[in-house]
Amino acid sequence: MPLYGFSFLLAFTTAALIAGQNAPGARPEYLAKNDTPQPPRQQTVLSNETRGDIFMARKQYSDAIDMYRKSDPKSAVVENKIGIAFHQMQRLDQARKYYEKAIKLKPDYPEAINNLGTVFYSEKSYRRAVVCYKRALRFSPQSAAMMANLGMAYFARHDYDRASEMFALALATDPMVFEHHGQYGELLQERSVEEMAKFHLFLAKAHAKKGENEQAIMYLRKALEEGVKDRNKIPDMPEFAALKTDAAFVELMASAPKPL
Repeated sequence: MPLYGFSFLLAFTTAALIAGQNAPGARPEYLAKNDTPQPPRQQTVLSNETRGDIFMARKQYSDAIDMYRKSDPKSAVVENKIGIAFHQMQRLDQARKYYEKAIKLKPDYPEAINNLGTVFYSEKSYRRAVVCYKRALRFSPQSAAMMANLGMAYFARHDYDRASEMFALALATDPMVFEHHGQYGELLQERSVEEMAKFHLFLAKAHAKKGENEQAIMYLRKALEEGVKDRNKIPDMPEFAALKTDAAFVELMASAPKPL
């Protein structure tokens, strides 16, 4: 074939290919490896309750309340969450109102009953707090947080034997129960204890009895730093008998941390 004939054929073929690519309905190059175009992704629509949960996580409690109020008005869970939002804002009267609404909608709702107890605890009505925590535990008997709350209420009433018993049960159920923070979803866990030194000594004893030496020493250090009474008697306390030869315990008692 003459050279000019080959050149003409090449030019014709190239033009045909270009024309084919630009023709209506032709498949673009970027789809060459795909059989069909991918449909656009649909955006997830968040419920008002989920939006409220997001505001709660951000500690924007007023915004959370607004979102929750747009949710199902007959949901005990939502009413409880509104109560928690008010609780975090220290508006205890409103918190109590919504916890009671949640309980009315669902009488066997342990989280709402527990949270009502935390309102009474904050108001120093410890007897009523005990009643609520015990009732909540009837519906949720394996809740370490509720056991701990009941122990706190007994402790506040100076009923140390029952407090110690509940703390021991709580720790047996969840060894990290006193280390959890920020339970704002449905359940509030009480943290305010006026006699912190004595409270931490209780925890130290409870851990020591279970052979959890590291945790026992951690809480014992806190108790010493908070000025626990009768610190000289600690080495002879029966709960710490197994710790007497522990190097960390010996060092802690020798250093005798001063109250902060």
